[in-house]
Amino acid sequence: MGKPLGTTGEFFRRRDEWRKHPMLTNQFRHAFPGLGIAVVAFSIYCVGEFAYNKMSAPSHSTSSAAASHSH
Repeated sequence: MGKPLGTTGEFFRRRDEWRKHPMLTNQFRHAFPGLGIAVVAFSIYCVGEFAYNKMSAPSHSTSSAAASHSH
């Protein structure tokens, strides 16, 4: 492995063990697998649907609006 740590290196290694504890590492990424990809896919779907609805919306002409509101 290398040369021995000695008393000072051993002291600091024990002091830093808490940083590697499983509760403190990034576990949220593993808690919901595929969530990031799903959020990106849903966002792309929403943007695409919004753009499609804007492009395919019926034109608002005054003659059709007046004909629909007449009695």
